[in-house]
Amino acid sequence: MTVSFTWLGHSAFSFDIDGHSVLVDPFLTDNPLAATSADSLNPEFILLSHAHGDHLGDTVDIAKRTGATVICNFEIGNWLANKGVENIVQLNPGGSFRGECFSAKLTIAHHSSSFPDGTYGGEPNGIVISTPEFNFYFAGDTCVFFDMQLIGDMGIDVAFLPIGDTFTMGPDESLKAIEFVRPRLVVPMHFNTFPPIMQDAGTWANRVNNETAATPIVLDPGKPYTVS
Repeated sequence: MTVSFTWLGHSAFSFDIDGHSVLVDPFLTDNPLAATSADSLNPEFILLSHAHGDHLGDTVDIAKRTGATVICNFEIGNWLANKGVENIVQLNPGGSFRGECFSAKLTIAHHSSSFPDGTYGGEPNGIVISTPEFNFYFAGDTCVFFDMQLIGDMGIDVAFLPIGDTFTMGPDESLKAIEFVRPRLVVPMHFNTFPPIMQDAGTWANRVNNETAATPIVLDPGKPYTVS
């Protein structure tokens, strides 16, 4: 099975899992780093970490146009259904979706979660995406937390961690998260989109190389990476 992923800017990623397209947190419209437009994407699945507009993003338009199945928490699922999205899988932390080419398990995350109108969006989440060969941990928006060690026990190949600080963990905390999760590869996200979360990814990558056992993968928006 071949798995590749592309950073679309901010915390948005597109996965190609053996020819199946999966989107995560598709914030594209109004994203200054967006590598593509929402109209150009045709996913089979959309995974959501929480309800904030910079993660929920273009989900409604994409899902209604393509018929993609959206995997999310219970409250987001209800909100999407009220917007006319038809194919929804609702989970809560610890729950899993099991498909033909991948599974997705929600984990905890420490953050807030509200819809663009300010109403409650349920608990924020991380997501573990598993294929027969690889395990990916998408941390979502979060600080570091001790139970990341339990996620690491799942044998994480690639961790996607926020490094922007201000609204999530910053570079220092991300190094502790890497220590807890113990991934082979680590990808930074949720940085350089807006002034409050500007970071030097090159400096961060040097620290990852020098202070952890993981290999940093710093991507330009729109550049794919194939896992091996």
